[in-house]
Amino acid sequence: MSDPTTRFSDRADDYARFRPSYPRDIVDAVVDGFTQPEVADLGAGTGISSRLLADAGARVYAIEPNASMRGEIGDPRIQPIDGTAEATTLGDASLDIVTAFQSYHWFRPDETFSEVERILRRRGRFAAVWNERDEDDAFMREYRAVIAGYMTDDTEARRGRSRATLLDVYGRRWGNVRVVERQNLAPVDWDGFVGRTRSSSYLPREGAAYDAMAAELRALYERAGDYGGARFVMLTQAYIAERQ
Repeated sequence: MSDPTTRFSDRADDYARFRPSYPRDIVDAVVDGFTQPEVADLGAGTGISSRLLADAGARVYAIEPNASMRGEIGDPRIQPIDGTAEATTLGDASLDIVTAFQSYHWFRPDETFSEVERILRRRGRFAAVWNERDEDDAFMREYRAVIAGYMTDDTEARRGRSRATLLDVYGRRWGNVRVVERQNLAPVDWDGFVGRTRSSSYLPREGAAYDAMAAELRALYERAGDYGGARFVMLTQAYIAERQ
């Protein structure tokens, strides 16, 4: 497994352009009960989630160790910070909410929660959010069948394990635990279809393996009408809890 702080360096542009957003209902659930909260967005990447949090009225500190990703944020409402989930550089008891959108699986859980508990105010909230393909959808199953042969590591399984360990941490140290889930459907053209794939750090983005994968994806894209059109069908899940 490559260093998670550098593995997206050559994918920042594709990530910013083609990664899916998150449903408004999910963001509303993350900030529910707070007015203009102070939020640390851990592993903020190119700022997709940070911008949504700012839209919801939050003051956002985007914690992102990768300079290429951090450089894509470019929103005056958001303060980019060169830090990690385990060492944010933020002050003690300075935040209302800490979030991790599509990033918690890269963190070291014990060190992360020590840092989260340091920077959160009393009764503060933590929310980890993931977009996962809904493989009850036939088009997504076909997509998974194509990319499975080109995966370079176990990132997808890692995400599943991280959700289980997060619930374990919540059970030991936090309260008011809940999971909020919404469907998230994103139609795509060919550029969006292949660009979203190139943004994944565990799939090739150039060379012979990429060319072979892209050819298979193109064939699937050409048959998308059989499945209701080319689109990513996802389930967005937010794992939310409060510090006790």
